[in-house]
Amino acid sequence: MSVEGNWDLSLSTPIGKIEAEVELRREGGVLTGTARGAGEEIPLSDVVLDGDRLSWKQAITKPVRLNLTFAVTVDGNTLSGTSRAGRLPASKVTGERRATRAGTGR
Repeated sequence: MSVEGNWDLSLSTPIGKIEAEVELRREGGVLTGTARGAGEEIPLSDVVLDGDRLSWKQAITKPVRLNLTFAVTVDGNTLSGTSRAGRLPASKVTGERRATRAGTGR
C-alpha cells in the first residue's frame, strides 16, 4: 500500500476543529513526513505503515505545546483514526489525499 503524497487532515479536538496538511514520502526506503498547520512546519517521527494502519508522532507548539501520537487506518485516498496528546482524550482524525497535479510529479 502506498501512502506517499499530501494529505489534508481535519482534527476534531476539545478546543475546536484543526485543519492541517501532512506530506508523506519515502527516502531511502524509510517513510518520513512533514506536518503543516497553524503557521508551523513540523517533522514527523516514528512513521510506521503496517498493512493499512499508519502511525506517527509529532510535537506542536500552536495553539498549545503538545506531543501528539496519531493512529489511523488508510483506505485508498482517505484515512480515519485518532490523535492523542498524553492523557487528554483522543481526538478524531479524518483525511483525504490530494490529487496529484499532472506533469509535476506531486
